[in-house]
Amino acid sequence: MMTVYETMYILRPDLGDEQVEQAVAKYQNLLTEQGAQNIEIQNRGKRRLAYEINRHRDGIYIQFNYTAPATAIAPVERAMRLSEEVIRYMTTKQVVREDKTAKEAVTA
Repeated sequence: MMTVYETMYILRPDLGDEQVEQAVAKYQNLLTEQGAQNIEIQNRGKRRLAYEINRHRDGIYIQFNYTAPATAIAPVERAMRLSEEVIRYMTTKQVVREDKTAKEAVTA
């Protein structure tokens, strides 16, 4: 069963544009290998952190929205945990609400 997920992660602020693109491609490919579909990538850019993390005051925020089986999350988070370029990550399961009109159309 496919579920909708959102993964937000923060990269080190000292990475160049090319390194950021490589990191994004790396995690996108890993998700695809794990069976994820409809991957939407949003680069939120460099922002000030609310508190210092590993001596970093800024970070580059990247957001992935995708559908994937539940087994796809653990390998991606493990890769992020072991990576030197990722300073924080979080994956949340999204609640998808169906339209009542769509339900009624199917049952009618």
